[in-house]
Amino acid sequence: MKGTKKTNAARILDGLAIAYELREFPVDLDDLSAVHAAEQLNMPVRQVFKTLVCRGDKKGVVMACIPGEATLDLKALAAASGNKRIEMVPLKEVLGLTGYMRGGCSPLGAKKEYPVFLDASAMEWDRIAISAGKRGEQILLAPSDLVRAVHAVSVALTR
Repeated sequence: MKGTKKTNAARILDGLAIAYELREFPVDLDDLSAVHAAEQLNMPVRQVFKTLVCRGDKKGVVMACIPGEATLDLKALAAASGNKRIEMVPLKEVLGLTGYMRGGCSPLGAKKEYPVFLDASAMEWDRIAISAGKRGEQILLAPSDLVRAVHAVSVALTR
């Protein structure tokens, strides 16, 4: 892409020799949703995955990647991550924990390498979209490549 500075997420994929496509779209600060990103990318919202940051009572911070329109099943994530209970991290803490702003949180290249859980529905697609680590930029890649890049666990996470 001309003039585009690569994000940490893209550099990580480059380092692993994983094929991907970067797609940019205009940012709407009033709508940072995955649904909006899907519309801008002309993709089904089920194929555009949002990254949610959660905290468990035993294992600490984890990331969950789920389809854009889906709701995270906290009990399923708790069970998959070895926690009894898990909750969403308050929005004001996400930047400090991950280095990412709301609307640009990626499972790749966070400040720390948190465990990543990818909703099993991702495996139904040849490629999925995830945040490239900044608002208005998505990475399209094979779900199996995302699993390899972040050592993700693929499990049913939505209700």
